[in-house]
Amino acid sequence: MKKLLLTTVLLFALIALAACGSSDDDSANSDGGDSDESGESAESGDTSDSVLAELQEAGTVTVGFANEKPYAYQEDGELKGAAVDIAKAVFAELGIDEMESQLADFGQLIPGLKAGKFDVITAGMAINPDRCENAAFGEPEMQYGEGLIVQKGNPLGLESYTDIADNPDVTVSVMAGATENEFLKSEGVDPSQIQSAPDIPATFSAVESGRADATTGTEMTIKMALESAGSDQLEFVESFEQPDIDGVPSYGAAAFHLDNDELREAYNEKLAELKEDGTVDEMLEKNGFSAESNSVNDPEITAEKICSGEIK
Repeated sequence: MKKLLLTTVLLFALIALAACGSSDDDSANSDGGDSDESGESAESGDTSDSVLAELQEAGTVTVGFANEKPYAYQEDGELKGAAVDIAKAVFAELGIDEMESQLADFGQLIPGLKAGKFDVITAGMAINPDRCENAAFGEPEMQYGEGLIVQKGNPLGLESYTDIADNPDVTVSVMAGATENEFLKSEGVDPSQIQSAPDIPATFSAVESGRADATTGTEMTIKMALESAGSDQLEFVESFEQPDIDGVPSYGAAAFHLDNDELREAYNEKLAELKEDGTVDEMLEKNGFSAESNSVNDPEITAEKICSGEIK
């Protein structure tokens, strides 16, 4: 009987010790240094802001770009352009020295970013409220206006978007996804007059063949593309009248996934330093831009204000 009583007492003692040990373990898990203030462990917490650290560890960033000179383009297997040079300098300051480039049609850049194919888009893409719903833009790196290319001799006398709107028989070829599609419509051009093309060479081909009467794009893009093409059938309209509409001038910037705030903020911080020391101006001029007219050094011009429509 005594043996049975002793056994029972020992059994209860063991159960009590086990219970105390379990309580201590739970306490350590809920209050220890491996958890955040919400009680979630560091391993199971939000990892959306770990992209910067991952890129720094790898030393490589994946960049989406459209073949649009002088912003971002590929030549002899090398990624070049003003937007590319600026991004390279910024990422180098962040300890990321390699840029893995992926060519895409302009209209596929933001979808590719959203799908995780790119870490960043660097194509001098214009910031606008619609795009801001699908991508997080860095601060403006450059500003630019519009340009127009027509058949040699400008037989229809086109010098503005309103000239196109005033003649319903005129057709204009525009790169898919480009802001010029909306600019033309806002100036009264009927959608039926606008032909979509995948890239700049395709728009040139449309005008050369007579399938379109004109093409438009950012001034530097189409002017330099025409010089490279060496076409004797096309002409850049030097007397082109800039449209007085929201979005002109346009402000170009790098764009990031909506969830990658840490990466975007780190990029912006280094970009500001490179603007301050004149590096960005040097890179713009190196690629044919004017530091005086194409730089964005006014601190009041921000991506946030452009996205909200405060700056139009």
